Amino acid sequence: MNNKTLLANLRCIKDFPQKGINFRDVTTLFKNPACVQIMVDELYEIYKDKGITKIVGIESRGFVMASALAVKLGAGIVLCRKPGKLPAATIQESYTKEYGEDTIEIHEDAINDKDVVLLHDDLLATGGTMKAAVNLVRKFNPRKIYLNFIIEITDEGLHGRDIFDEDTEITTLIRV
Repeated sequence: MNNKTLLANLRCIKDFPQKGINFRDVTTLFKNPACVQIMVDELYEIYKDKGITKIVGIESRGFVMASALAVKLGAGIVLCRKPGKLPAATIQESYTKEYGEDTIEIHEDAINDKDVVLLHDDLLATGGTMKAAVNLVRKFNPRKIYLNFIIEITDEGLHGRDIFDEDTEITTLIRV
C-alpha cells in the first residue's frame, strides 16, 4: 500500500536500540490525526468482510490500532501482554528474540473456537513476537487467524514473513 502520507510521517532513528539498527518509530504516525485516519480506513477496507470477532493487540504499540479498528469493525479487543500485566488467569507462550528470551500471555477466557481473530502489531522485522502470538492464539482453536502490521521492514535483509506458514494471510500498510 505504502501511502505517501504515512511514509512521509514515519520517523527513522539510526542506531537504536543498538548500533546498526534503523528503528522505525510508529509514534510519529499515531500523533498525526490524518495518519491515524488513513491507517484505520485502510485496515477497515482490508478486514471489513472477513468476519473478525476479536482483534489481538500485541504489547504495547499494537494496542493503539487494534482498539481503533475494533470500534470500526464491531469486534472485541484482546490484550497480548508480557507476564504479570493481566489480572486474571492466563495462558503463555515463550519465544526467543534477537536480544534474548521473552514470554507473552493472554487471558485464558479471551478467545473461543467461534472467533475469527486478527492479530495486530506495529512492526514486522524478524517476526518472533508475532510468531509466538500466533502459537498462543492457536491454543484457543479459533476459526481463522489473520495477521496485520503497520510496517514491514524488508530493506535490511529482514524476512520476518518467511517464518509463518505459507497459508497465513499477512497484510502490512507500509513496506520499507
